[in-house]
Amino acid sequence: MNLHLEIITPEKIVYKDDVSEVTVKTDNGQISILPGHVNLLTKVLPCEMIVKKDNQEHFLAITGGFLEINNNNLNLLADYAIRAEDIEIAKIQEAQKKAENMIKDKASEKEFRVAEAELQKALLQLHVASKRGKRKTS
Repeated sequence: MNLHLEIITPEKIVYKDDVSEVTVKTDNGQISILPGHVNLLTKVLPCEMIVKKDNQEHFLAITGGFLEINNNNLNLLADYAIRAEDIEIAKIQEAQKKAENMIKDKASEKEFRVAEAELQKALLQLHVASKRGKRKTS
């Protein structure tokens, strides 16, 4: 028995496949979802999501959203999501520098909060990108 996982952002479907396990951070803590999990609707926090399929781990950066679990179907409606292998490190490092400069300049409270969120997003993506090629097998 498997789980069917779909990760959907406003732009596209980022992931759609049958998987054996999903680990994600929710507002109640980190959870691992296996086949037969109780039905649930929960808020997802910015995190590294781990998806296990065919004895391999796949990593994604998720900036938040909502996860619905219903009869082994997982639907994650995410603000933003990207697979580790799709992260362009140079582009993200540039975004990180831009956000850090905006934080230093502190033009306004709103700009500071936006820059802080962009910096956290960049750091999360760099962390997830570092897992590329490190897929564990069990």
